[in-house]
Amino acid sequence: MPKYLISACLAGENVRYDARNCLHEKLKALVENDQAIIACPEMLGGLATPRPAAEIVGGSALDVFDGQAKILDSSGTNVTEAFLIGAYKTLEIAQKNQITHVILKENSPSCGRHFIYDGTFQGHKKQGMGLTAMLLTQHGFTVMSENEFLQHIL
Repeated sequence: MPKYLISACLAGENVRYDARNCLHEKLKALVENDQAIIACPEMLGGLATPRPAAEIVGGSALDVFDGQAKILDSSGTNVTEAFLIGAYKTLEIAQKNQITHVILKENSPSCGRHFIYDGTFQGHKKQGMGLTAMLLTQHGFTVMSENEFLQHIL
């Protein structure tokens, strides 16, 4: 039986940058039925809620890991370190809990699976992965967006 790790905001936790959530009842039900655990990489990295929105600037998640790009918040503060810490803490949680599938919030600089914001803070998206999504994928986890998962179970 699969065991899931789900972005905390998708299970109704108010952990997003705007102190809101992106509740999907079907995902919350997995947590309530002990089939899933939740994590918010940004909170695990030490960021507060609410907080300024953040985007990967100057490249991709891979470029961030290689030190060639960074994550800035909308006020210009470099929050790369917090995002890296959160990604590695999420990986550790997934490994310790024998997670088989990871369901992450699309568009996030941490959790985006197929799309992230383009680093201009203009609301434009581009193809790409967030840091946590990339790290978990690199370590062999099946990572999907909430949209992919919900399409498969409906």
